[in-house]
Amino acid sequence: MYFLNSKAQIGWIEVITGCMFAGKTEEFIRRLVRLGYAKFEIQVFKPTIDNRYSENQVVSHSKKAVEAISVKNSEELLTNLKPTTNVVGIDEVQFFDNNIVKLADSLADKGIIVIVNGLDKDFRGEAFINVEQLMTRAEEVKKLHAICVKCGNLANRTQRLINGKPANYYDPIVLIGEKDKYEARCRHCHEVT
Repeated sequence: MYFLNSKAQIGWIEVITGCMFAGKTEEFIRRLVRLGYAKFEIQVFKPTIDNRYSENQVVSHSKKAVEAISVKNSEELLTNLKPTTNVVGIDEVQFFDNNIVKLADSLADKGIIVIVNGLDKDFRGEAFINVEQLMTRAEEVKKLHAICVKCGNLANRTQRLINGKPANYYDPIVLIGEKDKYEARCRHCHEVT
């Protein structure tokens, strides 16, 4: 993917996705750091709604971190984009408005490498539309899995818990949290009431 030559035009989209606790943020940070070693000009953005660990960093559950600019939406991301940037990282892309898809496409068309990270499904097991659309436009999609906390199978779903019980289907889609509110589950152990 990174074999560049003087005749090739760069610019593409990479999507890192999966359920919670699958290592998406670790992989996201790893890819950005690797491009940094190659002297790419990198800007990382995150949604303001996600302030679990830091407001100005993307932080993995294992505390690996990279500096980030917190923005409300895709328009604010574009406003903060420097003209010298040639790699854009977007964390928790599922929390952005649907215009993020057009923005990622436009940036890639202009020669910018766009790496996004986010959940593919909500707690009900239904697709986040912008992530689904980004996956169809991406040159590379990396789907990561966690391990089901109930049975040890590959987990591809995020189980939301309310007071230790599965959440109701009609609960709000967005609820920021970690192990206190969410678990990784396989298709057989995932429950929604």
